[in-house]
Amino acid sequence: MSGPVGSMFSALLGNMSGRNEFSVFLTDELRQRVLRGIFSSYYDGLIGAEVVFDTNRYWCTRLTALSILFPDSRVIACVRDIRWVLDSVERLVRRNAFQPSSIFNYASDGTVYARVENLLRNDGLVGYAYNAVKEAFFGGDNANLMLLRYETLVNDPSRALAKVYEFIGEPLYEHDFEHVVLDTKNLMPRLARPACIGSVPRWVRLSERPYCRLICSRGTATMRSGAMRS
Repeated sequence: MSGPVGSMFSALLGNMSGRNEFSVFLTDELRQRVLRGIFSSYYDGLIGAEVVFDTNRYWCTRLTALSILFPDSRVIACVRDIRWVLDSVERLVRRNAFQPSSIFNYASDGTVYARVENLLRNDGLVGYAYNAVKEAFFGGDNANLMLLRYETLVNDPSRALAKVYEFIGEPLYEHDFEHVVLDTKNLMPRLARPACIGSVPRWVRLSERPYCRLICSRGTATMRSGAMRS
């Protein structure tokens, strides 16, 4: 689930552009001050922590801006074979057969093929995130970017998180991976997916009967790079 800061950042960036006549009163220095203020205004009053994790796919498209506003910022992108991502979404749809999802505009007459096409659009749930990660990885401002494989995270979380703490320059915290619980009672109704997530197990078994893996071709499913291996 994405936090609100990315959307506010995007909206303000657009509203301070040349499409508005008052942009003549704005300099890049002032724009940076306003955009930086979104983070301080939101997080200082909310949690008052020195280090925050902001979850939004949008940041992969704004690495240059982040490197200027916050030179010490880091972006961690959890990556997975796209076919398995599509498969997970389809399983959620089938698990909630009597509750159409907001992901697909509550359509009740779609097929798995239509849903996959919807997800893979440039502005789709999966397609946008995939293109954003590609831009971040190949865009030239990837010094502060970490790609974390989903399989490593779920099958060897201790090793994966040790790398994350090392990457962000924070002391390692000893997590209890046998008792991880995510409270989704307020989140799931907003997504119209009440049965999405309950407790999160330490080890996740991949399904033997995938719904979507054969719909996407191998060429569009992954980025081939050794940097993606962890």
